[in-house]
Amino acid sequence: MSGSAIYPSLKDKIIYITGGASGIGASTVRAFDRQGAVVGILDIDSTSANQLVTDLAGPHQFVQCDLSNIDELTSAIFKLERKIGKAQVLVNNAASDDRHDWREIDANYWNERMDINLRHMFFAIQQIAPWMIDEKCGSIVNVGSNSWWECGAGFPAYATAKSAVHGLTRTMARELGAYNIRVNTVVPGWIMTKRQKDLWVTSEALQKQLERQCIPIPIEPECVANMVAFLSSEDAKMCTAGNFMVEGGSI
Repeated sequence: MSGSAIYPSLKDKIIYITGGASGIGASTVRAFDRQGAVVGILDIDSTSANQLVTDLAGPHQFVQCDLSNIDELTSAIFKLERKIGKAQVLVNNAASDDRHDWREIDANYWNERMDINLRHMFFAIQQIAPWMIDEKCGSIVNVGSNSWWECGAGFPAYATAKSAVHGLTRTMARELGAYNIRVNTVVPGWIMTKRQKDLWVTSEALQKQLERQCIPIPIEPECVANMVAFLSSEDAKMCTAGNFMVEGGSI
């Protein structure tokens, strides 16, 4: 996004981001690339991730893993550590907002939604926070959702998992604050990623959402990425345990 701020404190910082291959995640990788940071991407989509790393032509690295498998996540984090070093910023971005009918989901599907949208966030923090504790600084940004704030229908398991992200953020902000580690949640609205446009954006649905927003403009993923970059920088050094909305005033 032209005219975006540059944060000197992010230059050469080591960033790990989950779900960085596409959508909001890919825009966030690009935002950190503009800052001169070094980004490690954790994602299951090797095609998109490798293409992104190639396009940026920086020192960034990608390790493929299924984030719902904690053993794979742990192994992937160790691989990134060997490639680029220990994370100084963690962005827990990966999620899946597949639609589902509450009448039809079973326990296995419910657990799968928790695994994809919530569980990996905690275990990534558990593995990476000790590095930050050793350095007495760090930033963790968890990506939430406007879905449960707006009482959105059509994905109750997803909305439940995303609401829990805020509880995770606030309790970990208390756990880690004594070590100068900040933990925040970014709350995207309905972001116009390719996935959203391909699957769910219709003229009628978009118009209804814009009427709900105070600023009636479709929200691009770069808007979320810029907020993540700010919260990762030293310019946000006293921001922690917060919800930072990027939803055009729809909540």
